[in-house]
Amino acid sequence: MAGVSSESLTAALVALEVKLPTASLQLATELFGILGTVDSSAGLRRALTDPSRSGDEKSALVNRLFGGKVSAEAVEVASGVASSRWASARDIGDALETLAASVVIAVAENKTAVSASGITGLEALENDLFSFIQVVESNHEVQRALSEQQASPAAKTALAGKLVPSASEEAKVLIGQAVSQPRGLKVTALVRRFAELAAKRQQRWIATVGVTRPMTAPQTSRLQAGLDALYGRELKINMNVDPELIGGIRIQVGDEVVDASVLSRLNQLRRQLA
Repeated sequence: MAGVSSESLTAALVALEVKLPTASLQLATELFGILGTVDSSAGLRRALTDPSRSGDEKSALVNRLFGGKVSAEAVEVASGVASSRWASARDIGDALETLAASVVIAVAENKTAVSASGITGLEALENDLFSFIQVVESNHEVQRALSEQQASPAAKTALAGKLVPSASEEAKVLIGQAVSQPRGLKVTALVRRFAELAAKRQQRWIATVGVTRPMTAPQTSRLQAGLDALYGRELKINMNVDPELIGGIRIQVGDEVVDASVLSRLNQLRRQLA
């Protein structure tokens, strides 16, 4: 997805972000349901991506089709997607899929309890998705069963559930979506895409810290407290010792980089003098 579609998806994800702290799996399943309706009708896809129609017209169409059938929150998200511009009919479906998966991932992320093995809900989701991929890719009979055109979505979902019986509810929703509505992809390819979305979100809460020498326990504690206060939640810190930094510290959290190393300042000075 590129160009105007990429811009529209980015805007939709930004708008969705405010809903994610209190998101539910119901919202995700409703968005997946809307996706199914859109995918099943070429005429609807054309109407929702017609550049001659205004955003308000397309939003009104979504409200007429889904209002009262799903939650107001799901209608609001879908209406926002419809009101945007999309380069192709396929792109609007991809966007709905990404938004629905993002809701599922956020539900896993919002789990406060940590498992007995010490992993978070988001890490557990990733593990479950990769476990499913490994099971499927190691068994040709399972691959054939999940790709069988005559098999019903319900039968495929039931089979998938047997493959990873201990998977979390969030993982079951994403796996169930992949096996029942792969949208032209291999089931494992779509599940891997969901896993990549989860991994990308997890990176938002991992601080990669570059230092010239190992930090003491008190220094690490102060850094942890400062970063946690800055981002409003507990971050996982990955410490890397890099003598080439010369001095100072370099911190990356998601796409944000704070570079206070001597090397960085020297490079800035060189650019200024060039």
